[in-house]
Amino acid sequence: MRSSPVKILCITGWCRNGSTIMGNILNEIPGFFHVGEIHFLWKNSTGKGANNSCGCRQPLTECAVWSEVLRAGRPAGVSAEEHAATVRRRQLAYVRTRHTRRVLDRGLHCDGIREHADLMALTYRTAAEIMDARVIVDTNKIPGESALLAHLDTVRPYFVHLVRDPRAVAGSWSGWKQYAYPMSASKSTAYWQGFNMASRAILRRHPERSMLLRYEDFIADPAAAIDGLLRLCDVEAVNPMGGGRTIELHTNHTVTGNPDRFETGPTPVRDRDDSWRARLSAPAKLAAVTLSWPQFRRYGYRYAGTFRSGSAEASPAVKR
Repeated sequence: MRSSPVKILCITGWCRNGSTIMGNILNEIPGFFHVGEIHFLWKNSTGKGANNSCGCRQPLTECAVWSEVLRAGRPAGVSAEEHAATVRRRQLAYVRTRHTRRVLDRGLHCDGIREHADLMALTYRTAAEIMDARVIVDTNKIPGESALLAHLDTVRPYFVHLVRDPRAVAGSWSGWKQYAYPMSASKSTAYWQGFNMASRAILRRHPERSMLLRYEDFIADPAAAIDGLLRLCDVEAVNPMGGGRTIELHTNHTVTGNPDRFETGPTPVRDRDDSWRARLSAPAKLAAVTLSWPQFRRYGYRYAGTFRSGSAEASPAVKR
């Protein structure tokens, strides 16, 4: 195992915020490894999660990467099912989104969270060794688990709070997408509030290695956004986006995430997506803008035009 800390780029925020395509773009940089949502590795590998396939389309337990990682972290004499159940209990007890502030303030305050921290450190180090990676990109978006990493000596975390217009997020959740179930606008926006509040707490605690990035700014200029992430991690590398909007994606080894993670070949980074205007009913739009207050305005989104057709607007001014 390497002696220097492994850099971990943690992307937090609520789901459907563009983290999957962002992670897969970074995965094309030599020395970067997008692990997907590693929080769900143990649950999904035992068939208890939403999807048990790696981005390489092999079951996690048969993937050349994750089968080895799973073996490295499992105590001798303990079955995969028993180990996964133990990991899941610790996650629920110590690193859920609601635990973010406690993790930030109290760190490794008991044996259970210390054991989980040791497992996460081993998992990242093992994955980095297998893939010869200097930067792990983790898009699990669980702020409580991301906050834990700052207390570990063997990793060096960097935090990206990726936020997207809650109306667009609700629109994305409004229908089925392969193994991803639909969700109401009110439920999606309630999660949007909680996850973004917790993610903001991490940025305020670790401003020197954190950044706020809006999905809308990312898709407006993906190359510039990737440049910003490279600077954050203090890594010199060739930006795979160049100056364009299309990226050549290869097979990846992501643990769950948006079903788009399986896409390979020339892949465009979509421009504006205002499909939520047609997909959401008026009550759903009202729920999204009402329940997201006051963060809706803090991140530069505007209420004007919510109930009419046309392009959504976002102010360039963002309050941290």
